Amino acid sequence: MVSYRNAVAADAPAVLEFWATAAEDSHRPPDSTDAVLRLIARDPQALILAIDNDSVVGSIIVGWDGWRCHLYRLAVAPTHRRQGIGRELVARAEATFTSYGGTRADAMVLDDNTQAHRVWSTAGYAPQPEWSRWVKPL
Repeated sequence: MVSYRNAVAADAPAVLEFWATAAEDSHRPPDSTDAVLRLIARDPQALILAIDNDSVVGSIIVGWDGWRCHLYRLAVAPTHRRQGIGRELVARAEATFTSYGGTRADAMVLDDNTQAHRVWSTAGYAPQPEWSRWVKPL
């Protein structure tokens, strides 16, 4: 039975291990324990996990800056895909945004991740072709 909860500091190693197998990491520097710990410390509601038998099987980051709603790191373990976990994580993230007063959410989705496109499309999201993401490593 899958349950859902916010991550705590003790989850950081398991989250990184999970992301190494279930999330796309090839387009950016690897995540670190310190980064996950900073996220949890700054906003304890930002990282929602799906847990099955004490193992992380899903995640989503709920990014709220007081104005915009951003979703990152939606990932589901390959062994648990197509069971509604991604849809539930997105719904929980959206409920969090709504409780903050958010009115529109965006999701960071790689152009070539067609499997993720289906998940996001099913959840009611669509690409916004007039925008491109600009990045700068710090």
